[in-house]
Amino acid sequence: MNINCKGKLINLSTPKVMGILNVTPDSFFDGGKYKDESGILNQVETMLKHKAIFIDIGGYSSRPNADDVSENEELSRVLPVIELILKHFPKTLISIDTFRSEVAKQSVETGAALVNDISAGKLDNNMLATVGKLSVPYIMMHMKGDPKTMQQQTQYDDLTKEVLSYFAEHIAAAHKEKINDIIIDPGFGFAKTIEQNFELLNQLELLQLVDQPILAGVSRKSMIYKTLNSTSREALNGTTALHMVALQKGAKILRAHDVKEALECVTLFNKLKSN
Repeated sequence: MNINCKGKLINLSTPKVMGILNVTPDSFFDGGKYKDESGILNQVETMLKHKAIFIDIGGYSSRPNADDVSENEELSRVLPVIELILKHFPKTLISIDTFRSEVAKQSVETGAALVNDISAGKLDNNMLATVGKLSVPYIMMHMKGDPKTMQQQTQYDDLTKEVLSYFAEHIAAAHKEKINDIIIDPGFGFAKTIEQNFELLNQLELLQLVDQPILAGVSRKSMIYKTLNSTSREALNGTTALHMVALQKGAKILRAHDVKEALECVTLFNKLKSN
């Protein structure tokens, strides 16, 4: 189970960690935290030191009811950060978290190695063709609507079955555009209630039916802190608990704010599997 990132084969038979770097003022956990070069570089250095394989950069907050951001504003946020990181850490595999094909294109041309799209191409009709031409791995997420409307679209007859059907359809569309390396993200917190998030996590192994690596993005999300009646800042322990569940149910990438703790979880999971 390999994906090709800028000519480097990443073997996902052993789970990997993707570190989150939001360069937005309003992301739910770390919004506005990384404003200057030294703050960005220190965080990236820390994540790489703790063995993050990918760094996921987002310039458009996708939290519920987040403010809209223009394409130019998104580009102005992410492109200088990609350049900055690769100048100081040239071997870094950067994932660009965007649903816009032009942002994906310019980010990859600047040096990003993967595209992470919350909409699986639904919010930009040019996205799949663009990614196909760029020849980079593509992370597609399950979501209904958009960040403004998704929390009003939580009606499902059979959640896991509908998520599976969604991925089957979107994987076929991606293959038509010659996208070879696809990763699926079930979209915890996107058009799903807290109960539905736990239902999906509990049945995560069923998503292996589409035969693509699974990315789990539960880090510090409301499914954790609302269940525990706490806050996102107090949700690290709960995140670790759900990371282990996700790994046991087949997740191959953990997308995490806290790379060190996520990798510890992977290390313990690997030890558990080897005995």
